[in-house]
Amino acid sequence: MSIQPNIYWLASYPKSGNTWTRAFIANLLNEETEAVDINALDTGAIASGRDWVETALDFDINELSHDEIDRLRPTAYRWLSQQLESPGYHKIHDAYTYLPNGEALIPIDTSKGVLCIIRNPLDVAISFAHHNSCSIDKAIANMAKADYAFCAQSKRYYPQLRQRLLSWSGHVLSWANAPGLNKLIVRYEDMKQNSVATFSCMASFLELPHDKKSVTEALEHCKIEKLQAQEAASPFKERAAKSKSFFRKGLVGDWKNTLTDKQINTLINDHRSVMQRFGYLDAQEQPCEHSKEEEALNE
Repeated sequence: MSIQPNIYWLASYPKSGNTWTRAFIANLLNEETEAVDINALDTGAIASGRDWVETALDFDINELSHDEIDRLRPTAYRWLSQQLESPGYHKIHDAYTYLPNGEALIPIDTSKGVLCIIRNPLDVAISFAHHNSCSIDKAIANMAKADYAFCAQSKRYYPQLRQRLLSWSGHVLSWANAPGLNKLIVRYEDMKQNSVATFSCMASFLELPHDKKSVTEALEHCKIEKLQAQEAASPFKERAAKSKSFFRKGLVGDWKNTLTDKQINTLINDHRSVMQRFGYLDAQEQPCEHSKEEEALNE
């Protein structure tokens, strides 16, 4: 049976703008005048959601190992793609990896496209530390681990499946270099600093309304201040249990006021080549004050 590719993947390393993107999409699709509730961002499934994957497979997976579940995930994604009558927009933090049999975790035949969202690792480190309720040094160390994974605990019944993130560089390259995928790469910095043009490009790629009026209105509804106000009124269900809040600052360049010279140098040493490729370092290998446009971003 042929699979209809109906899934647009919203792929990013954590704390890089994925939820903001989903809020934008939800508001773009919303026919009401009020902003969409942050706890009702029904743009699509989260790739690592245990409940829906179990529904797709139609049996209890709680006694399976992480590796055994991973081998079944492509089947779940094919099932999901077949259920969709129109394209869905699905969050994924997993890196683009391959199973022992050579099959990609994310099957190309389900994938209508991939929106890859990248953020400066100097800023990611700060947000990642807050998200995980750990020190910035610990977050930086985790971002350098080639085998780093979310939800890799051995305990069963965890609501999220294991997500192999790899290192920050490994994650970015896994998606940017993935063969055969229709993809658009955007940077968080451009989403913040050139919002209407960048989100219009994203909406066009995702086959969504992308006229200036629609994009501007959707962006107005998902300003960071409005997302924060919603979270203050009603806790965000995707907030990590130990984290005080999900929508914190959303700033570009907060690293200049927060990171030590040692932390900056460690991140640059860990991720130099990828930071250069995507315009986060200048010709002298120093952090860019304002991230440069990378001419070959989507080549």
